[in-house]
Amino acid sequence: MIRRRTLLTGLGTALATTRIARAEDPVTIRFGFANVGVDNRQFSGGNAIATAHAEHYIDNELKDLPGVKVEFAFFKGAGPAVNEAFANGQLDFASQGDLPQVIARANGLRTRQLAAGGAHAPMYLAVPPDSDIRGIRDLKGRKVAIFRGTNNHLSAVKVLAANGLSERDFQGINMDEASANAALVTHNIDAAFGNYGVLLLADQGLAKIAYTTKGDNPAFERQATLIAADSFVAKHPDLTQRVVTAVVKASYWSSQEENREAMFDIWARSGRPASVYRADFAGQALRYRNSPLIDDYLIEQYRVQGLQAKEYGLLRREVSVDGWFDPTFLNVALKQLGLEHYWTRYGADGKPQGGS
Repeated sequence: MIRRRTLLTGLGTALATTRIARAEDPVTIRFGFANVGVDNRQFSGGNAIATAHAEHYIDNELKDLPGVKVEFAFFKGAGPAVNEAFANGQLDFASQGDLPQVIARANGLRTRQLAAGGAHAPMYLAVPPDSDIRGIRDLKGRKVAIFRGTNNHLSAVKVLAANGLSERDFQGINMDEASANAALVTHNIDAAFGNYGVLLLADQGLAKIAYTTKGDNPAFERQATLIAADSFVAKHPDLTQRVVTAVVKASYWSSQEENREAMFDIWARSGRPASVYRADFAGQALRYRNSPLIDDYLIEQYRVQGLQAKEYGLLRREVSVDGWFDPTFLNVALKQLGLEHYWTRYGADGKPQGGS
């Protein structure tokens, strides 16, 4: 059992500010991840929501409600597959990245953004170990894998633009993580944009990282959040509060530096070794990567993502973020747990606005 630090205040799950669910109400909460472990393992990694699943934070938050259960689903098709499940009424919550969320909103899917869960994440360009590709500009005329419709996609498009390129300058191939990894190893492609998948290849000596957004312009970062179907939130505000509170508790534990290695071991249940997550988080504070805050920076990033997605031809219509972010449940959890000032808030300009 992994040791958790005792929160200073209020770990009770009964909230005076929300309606308490009746124990006899039968409800199944359907929770999706825009990710799946190696060989279809039913685990994810890389953010505090993955911790919340693997360490049963959400189940424990609901354990006094025998009529309520949680079902988790992991999607090989990533964000686009999560969108389809939401559209078909098959999901209530999801851990998902920014571009697919923006695309879904532009297409009329009614959701609410409840907390950050994987913000400030880097993106990588991997190439075979013997490749002569040294950076983004070397991709011209090459065969490159991009998982279209994911938050890696928009990050890659922005990086390309900053280097005077677009997807038209090379042969882009739409591949999921597993397919891109296999194609890279067999030299059927020259490069692949990605995150943990390509780091896994690099860890095994089967690829090398030619570029990363880490240390580059923060605008190139990938964002991800806890998102929910608007209909579920409206019908079950009490259960929504409990899910958000569980995620905040997991975010708190995942933000403590003394838990860094234990956290990587938890995420390694996905089949990606702890060394992959160690490399991804190297040089970055856990409080920065695992903050659940909906701050001005996060909202501005989504606003810009919508504009740039249309500018780069990933959307056909404009999308507004007005009214999309709902910090109500997050703020209740932060106050209840005494964590209102634990994480640093960032302004729209990316500069710290206070915190510890």
